Amino acid sequence: MINYNNKKFKPVSSSENSETTSETIFLYKQNQNIITSTYKGGNIIKGHLIGLVDTYGNINIRYHQINKNGELTTGICVSKPEISSDGKITLYENWQWTSGDKSKGTSILKEL
Repeated sequence: MINYNNKKFKPVSSSENSETTSETIFLYKQNQNIITSTYKGGNIIKGHLIGLVDTYGNINIRYHQINKNGELTTGICVSKPEISSDGKITLYENWQWTSGDKSKGTSILKEL
């Protein structure tokens, strides 16, 4: 299992309907197979996520956040990791809003 504890990530690519930008920073914490993260930056004032990590490092996530418009938005996400030759993790994400228009999207996050 990949250990995500104390790792920081930022988006390098996101669908147009995403609220994250390259200024959004995620700080992951992990205890056994439970992941949590706080994040902020760009269009997001404050966000939290919670998820479960499987033996391959895939993460099943639920998230909620407050955007710059003062709106509370929520969603679900599945992240699949890839480890580069330098040992850094890239997360390939497929997500869907569970609030608002309920649209789907993709994002790529890279470890800082």
